[in-house]
Amino acid sequence: MDMIFGVPAPLLFGQLVLGLINGAFYAMLSLGLAVIFGLLNIINFTHGAQFMMGAFVAWMLLTYLGIGYWWALLIAPVVVGLSGIVIERLFISRLYKLDHLYGLLLTFGLGLIIEGTFRNLYGSSGLPYRIPPELTGAWDLGFMFLPVYRGWVVIVALLVCLATWLVIEKTPLGATLRAATENAALVQAFGINVPRLVTLTYGAGVGLAALAGVLAAPIYSVNPQMGANFIITVFAVVVIGGMGSILGSIVTGFVLGVVEGLTRVFYPELSSTVVFIIMAIVLLTRPAGLFGRA
Repeated sequence: MDMIFGVPAPLLFGQLVLGLINGAFYAMLSLGLAVIFGLLNIINFTHGAQFMMGAFVAWMLLTYLGIGYWWALLIAPVVVGLSGIVIERLFISRLYKLDHLYGLLLTFGLGLIIEGTFRNLYGSSGLPYRIPPELTGAWDLGFMFLPVYRGWVVIVALLVCLATWLVIEKTPLGATLRAATENAALVQAFGINVPRLVTLTYGAGVGLAALAGVLAAPIYSVNPQMGANFIITVFAVVVIGGMGSILGSIVTGFVLGVVEGLTRVFYPELSSTVVFIIMAIVLLTRPAGLFGRA
């Protein structure tokens, strides 16, 4: 058996792939958080519950309506995004002029309500969601077999992250969104409906979380706790990358996923805390984050 740094090669590459997959979800979830915080200045603690809702919508579509995975990739983000728009209009829009703490407490409470509702309806045990037939099997990479679906998740996450970054940073729409966060009154004077723009931005950020939930459904069991298992680490990713930094969230999400995977190989006892150790070091040396602005 081939050894790399004293570790069996299949084990090392397997953990690298696992880390890359976790990193893909970290990147997509932190991307949605960064969009919402960077453009709305709201720390959205409901994000983990909305990730879970995306997985549940996919499961419900298949179980109750016979609508499969490919349509769920389109329908679930829209459905959960619309629920996010309702939440923003009814609750969050009242907090924009208040301290960030109020938004954090509100979204944290809403996340608990959503999670508790699903737990009461469906229990806490996982519900299976099958991989579509087109994405079953594995690719032979020579040094390991890579499950097709896991490779698909990484590719889709990269494409979605890149597309979101391009929209925010390189298009007139992104420029308008950034301007609205800096000087809403001026943008409103040009005839742009800023409240509607803000609402749609929040819905889009929530839709990104729901899309990640659909991608996660065949890998992790669909259960009310699945968002809670990710969200704390995702917030650490956002802090390390820089609050509100789109590029920072993407790069940091993938890198920390790989670092976490390698830590499981070389120092397993540290794997559950390595992200938070890195966060502490970054905050001590660069409080605004690696890609953030002071």
